Amino acid sequence: MDAITLIQQLINGLSLGSLYALIAIGYTMVYGILRLINSAHGDLLMVAAYIGIMGVGLFSWPWPVAFGLAVGLTGFLGVLLERGAYRPLRRAPRISLLISAIAASFLLENLALVLAGGRAKPFPAPAVFTGVFQWGGLFIPRLSFFIPAVTAVLLALLFFTVYRTQIGRAMRAISWSLETTSLLGINVNRVIAFTFLVGSLLAGAGGLLWAMKYPQVNPFMGILPGLKAFIAAVLGGIGNLTGAVVGGLLLGLLEILIVALFPAWSGYRDALAFGLLIILLLVRPTGLMGETLGEEKL
Repeated sequence: MDAITLIQQLINGLSLGSLYALIAIGYTMVYGILRLINSAHGDLLMVAAYIGIMGVGLFSWPWPVAFGLAVGLTGFLGVLLERGAYRPLRRAPRISLLISAIAASFLLENLALVLAGGRAKPFPAPAVFTGVFQWGGLFIPRLSFFIPAVTAVLLALLFFTVYRTQIGRAMRAISWSLETTSLLGINVNRVIAFTFLVGSLLAGAGGLLWAMKYPQVNPFMGILPGLKAFIAAVLGGIGNLTGAVVGGLLLGLLEILIVALFPAWSGYRDALAFGLLIILLLVRPTGLMGETLGEEKL
């Protein structure tokens, strides 16, 4: 592989890894506070993509309005899921929460199947995100630069919120002990709802970016990226925000470079990700950031 091809593949890997990181953040935030694997998180990507299609394609809204509405409604849906499917079971056995999360995932997928049909729909990517940058021998899709830039801005805002604001301090306190935090007079329900809101907003943004990168939308489009993002969260150390970002970037780069170096393995890129998860759980179940299971902190 020559240097130009290597640079091109590294940029592609950074783009894919940024998407995984953006989605993985939602998993790790919810797990850090509730010790819950939110199985419906990946389906929020699909919801955002369908709302984006409706706004741009059906109602002919300007894309900033349609995309902003898609992200906002996805965040609102995440809060509704927390209020209706998770909060009533907060003091129930954890298996009940997990079953409720799986049920919420199936509910979203089948609602989309009934309302939108099973046929894949093309995603109308705005012209500003299409096209290719050419520099020397490099040919890089414009979206491959745009995705990491958007991800960096959103993650910077997230880290500022978590580590520099009052509600961020409350989130980190709840990740240590929900019961103790509630005894200190903090409105735990409001903080948890805010956590779901932020994670779902990021999932909505990730869903729109994913739909532009792979422009086919169907009711089950969120399953695979959701699973990959979960692997990224585990790889970095689930419950750790920095670990989710590192895990997402590493997984994206690994997938792209394996395919670039060994083209015959391109059909096994998904198997590679799941195999990596198995190996990681056997060798280092705490993930790369090295925190003790059950004690992960934001």
